Amino acid sequence: MADANIRIPEEAKDRLAAIAASEGLSLRAYLARLAETLLTPAERAERAERARAALRAWNGYAPTAAEQQELDSELDRRLREARPR
Repeated sequence: MADANIRIPEEAKDRLAAIAASEGLSLRAYLARLAETLLTPAERAERAERARAALRAWNGYAPTAAEQQELDSELDRRLREARPR
């Protein structure tokens, strides 16, 4: 296993360490688990395409690029509204 030095603000490190400790993990183990669970942009795109293919096969749903952009914009708007202030 390779070590890496990452420079982040002390407050961020302390927050991550507290979250890790609350789950019974070291900061190193927590970050390794986090890295395993997050998707890269390419992985997200692949999942999205598989979902679109499944919907096409299941019920013929095949939005155009413009419809997809409109739906993405609506989702972004709703996510902004749902964020705590």
